Amino acid sequence: MTRPRTEQVSVADTPYYHIVTRCVRRSFLCGTDHSTGKSYENRREWLEDRLRLLASLFGIEICAYAVMSNHIHLVIKLDPESINVLSGKEILARWLFLFKGPLLVQRAFRGEVLGAAQKDAVSDCIEVYRNRLKDLGWFMKCLTEPIARLANKEDQCTGHFWESRYKSQALLTEEAILSAMAYVDLNPIRAGMADRPEKSRHTSIKERITPCFDLKKALQGQEAIGDFDTFPVPLKPLLDFEGAVRNEEQTGLLYAFKDYLELVDMTGRSIRAGKSGFIPKQLPPILQRLSINYDTWLTNTTRFEQVYYRRFGKRARLRLVAA
Repeated sequence: MTRPRTEQVSVADTPYYHIVTRCVRRSFLCGTDHSTGKSYENRREWLEDRLRLLASLFGIEICAYAVMSNHIHLVIKLDPESINVLSGKEILARWLFLFKGPLLVQRAFRGEVLGAAQKDAVSDCIEVYRNRLKDLGWFMKCLTEPIARLANKEDQCTGHFWESRYKSQALLTEEAILSAMAYVDLNPIRAGMADRPEKSRHTSIKERITPCFDLKKALQGQEAIGDFDTFPVPLKPLLDFEGAVRNEEQTGLLYAFKDYLELVDMTGRSIRAGKSGFIPKQLPPILQRLSINYDTWLTNTTRFEQVYYRRFGKRARLRLVAA
């Protein structure tokens, strides 16, 4: 039996999750359909843009992503506290950017004078919106539903675009987080869509190496589902690599970006050479620091989903093979 999301996603256990959602029948509905030659590459760009916009509005940090031809991979960090500290006005600004909202809420946002009962009703709505902006389910709903409607309109058809609800895997250890990120960033290389990370289009690692996200262009690309002239918040960057552990509170990834790049490059070379069991002699510093078993690491990063489902089936939490 499918478990409810409330049992699968718990910030108290871990804020980090690997998310994947696939197109129906795994068709090439976001890339180039090799059977017909028709290209849907515009949808991949549209999804990437929307992902970055939504991450800025929700209490979600993006660690890694890859928008593939027939599925999407995300590694995210839930950050509910960033939403808890927002004022009611700020909550409304974010929500009304995505949805029209009730007339009463629109009036309150414009600063019109309201009665006591109306103010109470608006306050209740604000708390509902606040909870939704912290919720992974609402984040994925806002990401996937618009592209499904847009794709069906473009294809002049009806029916499901995504084959099922998104799948989530809790990442409970540093090894799990790091291997999930590398697995996601290397997806285009494994699929033969690129030969190096810096040329992997629509991935987080390419965006980290060569930032090219254009907020104005991204907003223009959303015009198919609404009028998005102005963005109510600053654009949120991808979750940063903080490097060394410090005494003060740290919210980013506790690795150095240089080490992560070396790690991904080493793992990618093993995949490209078709030697999944080969362990290079020159090991990246981050593996030494985390004392990760090298055979286990390569297995986890090359066959992340298969390892997870083989070991845990439908269980929600991920505990990769111990070192």
